[in-house]
Amino acid sequence: MGILNLTPDSFYDGGSHNNTNDVLRHCEKMLTDGADIIDIGAFSSRPGMEIISKEEEITRLLPSLIEIRRHFPSTIISIDTFRKDVAQNAIDNGANIINDISGGIFDNEMLQYIGKNHIPYILMHSGNNIDNLHNEIIENDICDEVRNFFEKRVDELLQYGEQNIILDPGIGFNKSMKSNFDLLKNINDYRVNNLPVLIGISRKSIIYKTLKITAQEALNGTTVLNTIALLNGADILRVHDVKEAVEVVKLV
Repeated sequence: MGILNLTPDSFYDGGSHNNTNDVLRHCEKMLTDGADIIDIGAFSSRPGMEIISKEEEITRLLPSLIEIRRHFPSTIISIDTFRKDVAQNAIDNGANIINDISGGIFDNEMLQYIGKNHIPYILMHSGNNIDNLHNEIIENDICDEVRNFFEKRVDELLQYGEQNIILDPGIGFNKSMKSNFDLLKNINDYRVNNLPVLIGISRKSIIYKTLKITAQEALNGTTVLNTIALLNGADILRVHDVKEAVEVVKLV
C-alpha cells in the first residue's frame, strides 16, 4: 500500500503533493514501482496535527480522488479517514476501501455505514479521543488491549453480515516504544478471525527515535522493520517508499 498524503502538514511528506499534476505523478510512480493499493489521506494524524473540518477534508480529497480514478481506472484506492461523511463521499466517487485510524470510535456512524454497505474496511486501533491521539499512552498489555478492541469491533461489523476487514494495530498511536515493538513482534497474538493484518511503520518514530535520526533518514530502518513484520505474519505493508517495500516482499 503506497501512501499519498494530500495534507500540508504530514510528518514526512506534508505539502509535497498539493496540486493535481504532482498527485498524478506520484501516484503513477508508486504504481510503476509495484503498489497494489493507493492510500489517500487528506487529514494528517501526526502528533500536534490540526483538526480540520469534514468539509475541508472533503474539499482536499475529492478532486485528487476523481482524477486518480479517471487516469488509473483499475487501481485499488483506499481512503484514510475516520469520518463517515468523508468515507461516503469517497466511495460515491470511486474509492474501494476505507482506512479508519479510529476503528469507528471517532464517528459513531462509521461502523453502521461500513457494515450495512459491506465496504472493505481497515480497522485500526488508536485511542478513544482524537485530541489525545498521541498523548494518552496505553499502560495495559498492548497485545491483549488491541486484540480485545478488534474482537469487539469485528463483532459489531459482523452484525450486518459478511464483511471484508483488515486489521491494523496502529503502531505509533498512543503506544509506548516498547508496545510498538511488541506489536511488531507478536502479530498473531492480536489477529482475530484469521483476518489479514496491515502494518504501517514507514519512517515513524519507532525508527527515528530509536536510531536518533530524522524521518527523512529512516528508509533503511523502515526496510528492516518491514522485513520483521513480514516474517512475523504481516499481510500488507503501508509505506511511503514503494519500490523498496516491493523488494522486501519479493526477497522475503
